[in-house]
Amino acid sequence: MSPRPETLAVHNADTDSTSGAIVPPISLSTTFEYETTGEDHPPDQLIYTRWQNPNRAALEATLARLEGGAVAHAVSSGSAAMLTIFQALRPGDHIVSSDDMYFGIRVQLNEFFAPWGLETTYVDMSDLSAVRAAMRPTTKLVILESPTNPLIRLADIATIAEIAHEAGAALLVDNTVATPVAQHPIALGADIVVMSLTKYIAGHHDVLGGAIIFAEDDELAERVMRLVRIGGGVLSPMNCWLAARGLQSLSYRVRAHSENALQVACFLAEHPKIERVLYPHHPSHPQNDLALRQMSLGSGLMSILVSGGRQAAIDLVNRLELFTSATSFGGTHSLIEHRESIEEGSSTPANLLRVSIGLEHPADLIADLQQALA
Repeated sequence: MSPRPETLAVHNADTDSTSGAIVPPISLSTTFEYETTGEDHPPDQLIYTRWQNPNRAALEATLARLEGGAVAHAVSSGSAAMLTIFQALRPGDHIVSSDDMYFGIRVQLNEFFAPWGLETTYVDMSDLSAVRAAMRPTTKLVILESPTNPLIRLADIATIAEIAHEAGAALLVDNTVATPVAQHPIALGADIVVMSLTKYIAGHHDVLGGAIIFAEDDELAERVMRLVRIGGGVLSPMNCWLAARGLQSLSYRVRAHSENALQVACFLAEHPKIERVLYPHHPSHPQNDLALRQMSLGSGLMSILVSGGRQAAIDLVNRLELFTSATSFGGTHSLIEHRESIEEGSSTPANLLRVSIGLEHPADLIADLQQALA
């Protein structure tokens, strides 16, 4: 029997062999006893917690199975996950990247890795001819987010995977917004999936973490493993335990986030003070057909463009009562943020608000928006 994702997520660790506890203990030990044989240690042997830890091993195994990958690594943040991938490349290598992506990754590429010799070409991933034209003999990696943060643009993962592979490059997909519940990049041809565990995976605004999942345990996966273990940017046992706990309810939370978000999007799309709603499963989204084909759920993240410009958007944030003005998304609480204010070198529209729909009752969220827009 091949368990479905909901079952895999619940049974993400063995019963504790010592106590019989069905909730695994948190293993805070930094070092582990092992037999001295004079031989090389097996790669999965517990020696030192930077190398491996029971909580991290259980989380990584579950993430790999949920994404349909061969191997996963849990690291200290989503940004650290991307940083590690870039470190695994070589000076002179070329990257083709989406021109709409989390701003911190652009900072990494432009400020840290360009002087080191890593070249990046930014393209609109919805323009497949532009993606093809950007490929070079030295292109090693194509990077995309789908949906993107914060403009909620989609990319045709399967077609871009074909373009990347024809050029001898690997495709990396940031699956943070969609999660393995709503979208399966590896099944669509992606070679690497990166996620911020901080968002939907942990799901309660109390964990900082990231994950890298490889479709195959290949040479690049081996280099990343060495960087994680030798560099030490691993996820702590406590955060591994919390993320694994969050995984158990992930499928049901993402369904609720998505149902709530669609109701809120439908309300906002009809409001005269909202210029535009960007939500993949709303019919007004320009890539709605692709969203319905590629994503089984719309997730809980959307952006809205407020009529009246920058100040009108800021005023709306300050009139809301249930929505909290805060960074991040994917947790139980609904959050709202004026993105241009916090992004370095932002090209985000000044009247854009990023909205993370939480697990409150959607009627209450709509009522709060209604009073704030009145």
